[in-house]
Amino acid sequence: MNLEQARANMVEQQIRTWEVLDQDVLDLLYTVPREEFVPPAYRNLAFTDMEIPLGEGEKMWAPRMEARVLQELAVKKTDRVLEVGTGSGYLTALLAHRAAHVYSIEIHPALAAFGKANIARHGVDNVTLEVGDGARGYGKWGPYDIVVLTGSVPVLPGAILESLAPGGRAFAVVGDAPAMSARLVTCTAPGAFRTVELFETLLAPLANCTQPSRFRF
Repeated sequence: MNLEQARANMVEQQIRTWEVLDQDVLDLLYTVPREEFVPPAYRNLAFTDMEIPLGEGEKMWAPRMEARVLQELAVKKTDRVLEVGTGSGYLTALLAHRAAHVYSIEIHPALAAFGKANIARHGVDNVTLEVGDGARGYGKWGPYDIVVLTGSVPVLPGAILESLAPGGRAFAVVGDAPAMSARLVTCTAPGAFRTVELFETLLAPLANCTQPSRFRF
């Protein structure tokens, strides 16, 4: 496989056509080698428009999803980021290249070790990775300028929103299959939030995510 040609095809045919036009984001996809973050058995599928199995029932986002979310969050060099669900560490590395610091939480120890090794191998040194459950919020290092949930949630936990600094942004896929929407929530003032529906998608649920109250008969 010609890796550089495959990478260029991914950027031009999958990502740019999905409304990702931020040149800094597109350039970053050439800087961080995606193929070195996927499990070895799936290396030949690193640039394919699909989710890649990581084990523990988890999957790596499709490339266009990673790029689109990075663009929508408009990450700045002063931003402190909380990522819930480290996975392979690829999105972590992308965020770290643009942010001041990324705090990443992974509930599965084996995946945390995999992501940590991938991140360390590429010399990313502004990441703190911890094994833990961030599905209902993780205020340890808050407040945050950005929070990213890498799995879907039926409802967005209040603790996630409360951990945002003024001007902070949270990305989450919210809802139940088959109707889920990707949302960007911005903290406009303490206790005040603005929500933008970005696109419809389907994403596996975050482990231990908050469940809404449901009527029982």
